[in-house]
Amino acid sequence: MKILALLPKTSSVTQLLSKEESLGLENFLRNTEHEITLIESDSEVDNHIEDADIIISSPFLPAYVTEERIDKAKNLKLAITAGIGSDHVDLDAAIEKNITVAEIPGSNNVSVAEQNVMEALLLLRNYEEGHRQAVEGEWDLPKVGARAHDIVGKKVGIFGLGRIGELTAKRLKPFEVELQYHDPYRIEDLENEIGIDYVDFDTLIQTSDVVIVQSPLTKDTKNKFDKNVISQMKDDAVLVNCARGGIVEKDALAEAVNKGKIRYGGDVWYPQPAPKDHPWRALKQTGLTVHYSGMTVEAQERIQKGVQEILTSFMNNNPINDSYLIVDNHKITNQSYQTQS
Repeated sequence: MKILALLPKTSSVTQLLSKEESLGLENFLRNTEHEITLIESDSEVDNHIEDADIIISSPFLPAYVTEERIDKAKNLKLAITAGIGSDHVDLDAAIEKNITVAEIPGSNNVSVAEQNVMEALLLLRNYEEGHRQAVEGEWDLPKVGARAHDIVGKKVGIFGLGRIGELTAKRLKPFEVELQYHDPYRIEDLENEIGIDYVDFDTLIQTSDVVIVQSPLTKDTKNKFDKNVISQMKDDAVLVNCARGGIVEKDALAEAVNKGKIRYGGDVWYPQPAPKDHPWRALKQTGLTVHYSGMTVEAQERIQKGVQEILTSFMNNNPINDSYLIVDNHKITNQSYQTQS
């Protein structure tokens, strides 16, 4: 089989998600009949996808598996996300062509949950302004303190109570916050276990001091946080997004942040890599980073293990573990990626 893998260049041996270390796949495939082609940008995909059986990329630097590319890739049977997510794959086209789409669930759950908590604290405490003053030689304490808040007693709303949302809530609970969530699927067992209330989407948006987005990007959630939704948020509320950039309408978000309506932080953009003129790069109040929350050294080790396990099953004509599957046998198999009627 021919495998195409898009992985960024690096000089670090601890960066397993890289062209150089290649998730250990070059060693993994040594002495087999399978071959791997390593590329480092989405622009190279079209040069190699036509005869590829498998394509692998991360959500941090994705290979966009569009309908046009799927039509061109006559041999493509498997698309693996080295991480979590599938928004870079046209799922409808994959379903039609019977291409299996897989991810590595659990690989970065803890990593992203920790980032969610960090982002919420940074934004509430007005850390960016304090840091800016430290770097630029200023000492205007009132300017920092006027927008610095404790997290204790705040109402934190989580949009999407999947595994990462659950772990985020559990890490926030000791801060003595009020927790609420909205999800298409109510999870009453977790409500009792964590101490978190289920609310409708409008209530979540209108009453939360902090809103943490932890939903997959689907047809239902694309641009979910548009101008209308953002306008309903509390003044000076914090919006944290370490899920997918496409869930937030980029121009509406930029306008709201630059007017001082809300604060925004996270690590996800659309598209990725984000162009230099992306409007979020010039936001006045933000905690944005590049997409790295799920790329800790530990997360990469879990991703490597999962990718190799999927490949082992697929190459031996054995069923891939159901927990890895997003699309299989002409249908979506993962509840998180099913649209709501």
